Amino acid sequence: DESVKSAYVNEESAERMAKTLSKLRGAALKLGQMLSLQDDHAVPPQLQAVFNKIRASAHVMPQAQLHSTLRSELGEDWRDRVRSFGEQPVASASIGQVHRAVLPDGRLVALKVQYPGVAASIDSDLANLRRLANYTGMLPRTLFVDNIIRVAKEELLAECDYAQEAAHTDRYRALVTEAEAANPALRGAFRVPAVIPELSSARVLATEWLAGGPVEAVERMGAGRRNAVASRVLSLTLLELFQWRFMQTDPNWGNYLYDAPSDTISLIDFGAAREYAKPFVDDYLRMVDACARRDRNAIMDTSLRLGFLTGDEPGEMHDAHVAAGFILGEPFATREPFDFAASQLSTRVRQHVPVMLKYRQRPPPNEIYSLHRKLSGFFMLCIRLRATIDCRQAFDAIRDDYQLDPVPVTPPAASGATDLTHGSAPHDSLGGGRPHETTLATGGAGSAGAR
Repeated sequence: DESVKSAYVNEESAERMAKTLSKLRGAALKLGQMLSLQDDHAVPPQLQAVFNKIRASAHVMPQAQLHSTLRSELGEDWRDRVRSFGEQPVASASIGQVHRAVLPDGRLVALKVQYPGVAASIDSDLANLRRLANYTGMLPRTLFVDNIIRVAKEELLAECDYAQEAAHTDRYRALVTEAEAANPALRGAFRVPAVIPELSSARVLATEWLAGGPVEAVERMGAGRRNAVASRVLSLTLLELFQWRFMQTDPNWGNYLYDAPSDTISLIDFGAAREYAKPFVDDYLRMVDACARRDRNAIMDTSLRLGFLTGDEPGEMHDAHVAAGFILGEPFATREPFDFAASQLSTRVRQHVPVMLKYRQRPPPNEIYSLHRKLSGFFMLCIRLRATIDCRQAFDAIRDDYQLDPVPVTPPAASGATDLTHGSAPHDSLGGGRPHETTLATGGAGSAGAR
């Protein structure tokens, strides 16, 4: 009903919604993040404003509640394990806040404390968000909000488990150490904090404090430094996905701290780290390879196998899906350094989004929400840094060591997927061999990798 919908699309209503949704802060921010990755233009600007207000608001635990949480999680004697503790948080996030502390041996640590009740309220908070989305009718059916909410629940529950995050941090730290040993060019390029076990629990996580500021501050530096940082982040992202199959998927640039004096990027916050199964990564590699080679048939084959498409969509949808893939493949298709700022990738991909939203018949694979959140962050960082870098060479280094398993034998595709040859390049399925190129695939929504 348009009258109901219109009640939610003015500034005053947005303010009221922001106040209401701020009580559901973690769930609301997660939903907003996942919706924006589908396509920011599919979400009404008034609702985007609501999520922006929530993101900008700071929630701070009352001191009595903070101390109660620390005692219950770390024991009554927790202060005996620190020389000093900063009572005021230095940062606040959707599910917790960070304090600075000093250990008896003089080491500076970051102490992350979870807001009480966050994990227990996830079900009810997301249910309230679902009711709000259904009532207002502000979101297109083809965003498949119910699926987004299901995935959001899984991710939020995982992010509330600080013991798991500690294990992820240790694992990531070991992977970076191994990568530095194998590749001299990466030595000293990254730092991952050590976990402090004696000050960590399921709802409190202590890690060593690392120097640096948000990596986007590099945009004020010279072109050489900007390009070097962007190239380094690209190399890391390719390692995460195609070698480790273990990725920190939170694109918040505050999780990448750049220290100019040491020219080091410190990596923090591994609550959103996750694994990807090899069959999925294999097919994703085939997809990005096909996009870079502008191979329409291979894009369609892999999109059907991954579950981006059903094969029964109209040809207009297939054309838009493939065209968006071609655009996102450009950084990896050229042997010349790619100028992200001049490429207008986001604008060009966005032209195809209305068609994809109109005809989409299924949500993207669940893995895509987290993966494209990370890849979107990389694209946006390169645009912000005005980076001009050789993406193809970076991928070649990964490609040479990658071993694809054979493509599983599947029944013939649905009849709607039979006429896919218009405008295609010669088909190369990469069934068991080594890919030629790569790009960032379109996530079923085309624009996920470009914002």
